[in-house]
Amino acid sequence: MNPDFRESRLASVVYAILTALLILSGAVAVPLLCRPFYYAHIEALHLPEYTALTADQIREAFDQVMDFCLGQRPDFAAGVLPFSESGASHFADVKVLFLLDLKILVCVVPLLLLCCLACRLLHRKPARLLGRGPGFWAAAGLGTAFLVIGGLAALDFDRAFTVFHSIFFPGKTNWIFDWTTDPVILILPEDFFRNCALLILGLVVFWCAILIAADLLAGRRRKETPPPAPSCPGRQGGNA
Repeated sequence: MNPDFRESRLASVVYAILTALLILSGAVAVPLLCRPFYYAHIEALHLPEYTALTADQIREAFDQVMDFCLGQRPDFAAGVLPFSESGASHFADVKVLFLLDLKILVCVVPLLLLCCLACRLLHRKPARLLGRGPGFWAAAGLGTAFLVIGGLAALDFDRAFTVFHSIFFPGKTNWIFDWTTDPVILILPEDFFRNCALLILGLVVFWCAILIAADLLAGRRRKETPPPAPSCPGRQGGNA
């Protein structure tokens, strides 16, 4: 970036927050939008034997549930599986969270572009806080938080699963399913949710590692590049 640009701590903080949101919302969106990820679990987790449904019926039920949760259909449905009003209510709550994540993902990208444009127009550039750029701090903060959360969840996933629902569905118990009235829970076993969590964690750590490595490499190149020599006005004309 042009050396005449003045450093801005505010720009650095804004870039770091938006970058962290981009990584997080993008990682969460992958298992939401990549349905083959679920399809691969159908046979791997022996769901046809466990549920007495065919693989096609399981895929249809899952697709209808996800269509509702992603706002692609107005009414809740689960293929051939019956469901209770309480069960449908929980998926309505899930729909709010899923759509919120996708809205954040869609909004963050143009916001980053707008910040970049604003910095250019105002002749500002993100300050390097403690010698590191905003990408480094976004990755370091988000990556550390997820590694801690992932470590705690690995110790007791059942407890982590309960805490998660208590945080995101406060005061509600409709996420506790009775398979006799809401057999849809049979096609969504705990192992699948665990693998979703591992996928999200892996994506977050991967992109955080990329950003940290890029910042460290950029810092090394800056140290190896000698500063430009000060320009001196030359003498005009030749000897008389």
